[in-house]
Amino acid sequence: MNILVVEDDSDIGAMLSRGLSAEGFDVTVVGRADEALETARQYNPCAVVLDMMLPDGSGIDVCRALRSAGHSGPILFLSAKDEVHDRAEGLGAGADDYIVKPFVFGELVARLRTHLLHRLGESHADRVMAGRLVLDPSTRTAKFGEVHVRLTEREADLLALLMASPNRPIARGEIFDRLWASQGGASLNVVDVYVGYLRTKLAPVGRAGGPQVATVRGRGFMLDLSAPSAH
Repeated sequence: MNILVVEDDSDIGAMLSRGLSAEGFDVTVVGRADEALETARQYNPCAVVLDMMLPDGSGIDVCRALRSAGHSGPILFLSAKDEVHDRAEGLGAGADDYIVKPFVFGELVARLRTHLLHRLGESHADRVMAGRLVLDPSTRTAKFGEVHVRLTEREADLLALLMASPNRPIARGEIFDRLWASQGGASLNVVDVYVGYLRTKLAPVGRAGGPQVATVRGRGFMLDLSAPSAH
């Protein structure tokens, strides 16, 4: 899911780009109001994280312009202005949330995901997303752009587990406990077998520029969003 960050402080912009990318989002950072409107027009971002004070205008005006242009995704203000009337003005302009600087990054991500999930609607709430990879557990289908991959039930369970914590290794033993411990007769090696199956199924996703399952030596397996071809 693509996120537009409008922030004229280069340090904050870089931090948000790194952090949100690590959380599985595609991130574009701009520092001016005119750049924000042009980028939103071209790429139609899923959500916007918007500074209140910009060098060439107000975040309030940007927010209003985005809503007037038909942007329906979440808009979250990120501002050093912390008075009640500032919050009221931001929300009144059409924003979904208002976060005051200095802020906790984890809280920003949690609020962003909550608003995105709300926009997706209840019909899509069961879908699992990591970056541009979407898994529908009900049909056991993974989708990356135009690439569709059909999975077995256990392959889909394994992918959903890895997608829940992208770019973070999950130990082999934890995977086994979550997916196979309740079934008699299975051994720890079954994890490696199904990781192999899943890698084969996700090969078309990797060729399209999407993520693959990476082995992190001594730590387990993870869905690597930054290096799709890494095994």
